[in-house]
Amino acid sequence: METKTENEGRAGLLYGIGAYGMWGLVPLFWPLLKPAGAVEILAHRMVWSLVFVGIALLALRRWSWIPELVRSPRKLALITVAAAVISVNWGLYIWSVNTGRVVEASLGYFINPLVTIALGVLVLKERLRPAQWAAVGVGFAAVLVLAIGYGQPPWISLVLASSFAIYGLVKKKLNLGGLESLAAETAVQFLPALGYLVWLGTQGTLAFGSEGAGHAALLVSTGIVTAVPLVCFGAAAIRVPLSTLGLLQYLAPTFQFLLGVLYFHEAMPPERWAGFSLVWLALTLLTWDALRTARRSRAAMAAASAEAVASVEAASIEAASVAPKVHQGR
Repeated sequence: METKTENEGRAGLLYGIGAYGMWGLVPLFWPLLKPAGAVEILAHRMVWSLVFVGIALLALRRWSWIPELVRSPRKLALITVAAAVISVNWGLYIWSVNTGRVVEASLGYFINPLVTIALGVLVLKERLRPAQWAAVGVGFAAVLVLAIGYGQPPWISLVLASSFAIYGLVKKKLNLGGLESLAAETAVQFLPALGYLVWLGTQGTLAFGSEGAGHAALLVSTGIVTAVPLVCFGAAAIRVPLSTLGLLQYLAPTFQFLLGVLYFHEAMPPERWAGFSLVWLALTLLTWDALRTARRSRAAMAAASAEAVASVEAASIEAASVAPKVHQGR
């Protein structure tokens, strides 16, 4: 008979696979929104994400965080930075997919953990373990190989990885839930995005409504495409260990890479295979190190727990042996 914890763990795993699976398959969605340009698609994503996240928060009655956020200039500044950085990430990703650069975009999310580690060292002054240093070194070599192969640095991958790493750093300092954070960020994005859509309308170049009801519905659904994976991720994060989430995160760029090669038939010359192989080697080192560290931490906690139990038992035995002597003394 399965325990409640096992059921929760299985549900969390399914939520995590669902979240990263949707993020991995999203390159199939953005081309459906043509002839809308990347910036118009981005603006719709901002506007409709706020609408759908607002509905979700209303249904869940999760509004208590707003007054505290409004009263904190520091948090408002962090929200603004997060909104700006994720706007760059979203916009560049949409443009990359719709201009036939899915493989290069997937590389950005493969190297994101390496960039995140580098930021931790540079900004948070974190100390790396030897395996992490080795992974960062291999990742740097991969970028050099790809730069030589491309004839220039893989700037799309680097900007996507860097922007998402900075976004993660800001979110760590912000410490807001996924839905709440997305609502606050899209609230910052809403007026500029809506203003841009209105301006496109005045210029007669707005795709929304001019390509039929089906196309308009797809543009509206950008809000759902943004919110649903985030909800699934939030459900997974509270049910499965962080190490499991760390492994699941590679599903999204793997799916994107496979779509780029097998579905969109993007070129994979030898130098690109060499660069990707080095990135995968770096990620293998990181994963091995993370699993080993987690296993050692669990073993240390188990040993400490056993030692504490033994101490309590010894104290109980000692107390039991002393009690009769005290009684005799009386």
